[in-house]
Amino acid sequence: MPTISRITTQKKNKHRFNIFITKDGNESYGFSVAEDTLIAEHLHKGMEIDQETMDALIKKDNLHKGYSLALHFLSHRMRSTKEMYDYLVKKELDDEQIRVIIARLVKEKWLDDRLFAEAFVRTKIETTSKGPLLIKKELMEKGVSAVEAEAGLRNYTFDKQVEKISKLIIKKQNQRSKASHKQQINKVKQSLLQKGFTQDAISEAFSNNSYDKDEENEWDAVVYQGEKLLRKHQRKWTGFELEQKVKASLYQKGFAFDDIEKFIDIYIKNEDDSGTKE
Repeated sequence: MPTISRITTQKKNKHRFNIFITKDGNESYGFSVAEDTLIAEHLHKGMEIDQETMDALIKKDNLHKGYSLALHFLSHRMRSTKEMYDYLVKKELDDEQIRVIIARLVKEKWLDDRLFAEAFVRTKIETTSKGPLLIKKELMEKGVSAVEAEAGLRNYTFDKQVEKISKLIIKKQNQRSKASHKQQINKVKQSLLQKGFTQDAISEAFSNNSYDKDEENEWDAVVYQGEKLLRKHQRKWTGFELEQKVKASLYQKGFAFDDIEKFIDIYIKNEDDSGTKE
């Protein structure tokens, strides 16, 4: 029967021990265990130990190491069950070990997808400009069920959506743009939809916040876009056809009819009459 010939402390971890086995007069490394396993199993020098017992201890120790890895992974922030599973797979634990470890973590309340969803939503509300639909998508990508994601999103109330959207509207309104006022609004709304806000919340926020047109900026935008269109269409069109092409393109860009007519009068008709822009 093999016997334990030596027990040494590991240099890099004083809470783990190497067990050496002597069999037929030859000593060799057998396995390693954590301190609590060493104590619980009463392992000591001179103890007889068969292969079946060693295999069981190795299996137990692998579970212990996997569990320790899991706790370390949780020490940075909460994790979803899927995140934990994927992490342990990367650490090359087998599926049986992973199931046992995750079951223990769930039982001990280290893993709870509903609490994870609630914490995830709170963090996203506080630190990002994302809406609930995008956050729900991210939660489900992390393996959280739709039901648990919805439960977590209860904290993201309609009023909180409107408040966050209103801040984004004000921020966007203070930025100068070469797009028409109408196009700016459409871009803001499209951006908000892409961020995961609901259509109802977007409409409510816009009704509460006037997105006023800056007439000076609007005219600068007409001129900027109109001159670009002129350079494009003058290669092929002149006169009435050129006017219609520019008008149609500016209208598609959301500019008001009066501003378009003003641009045509100054930058096309006057040029045709005098050869110079007034």
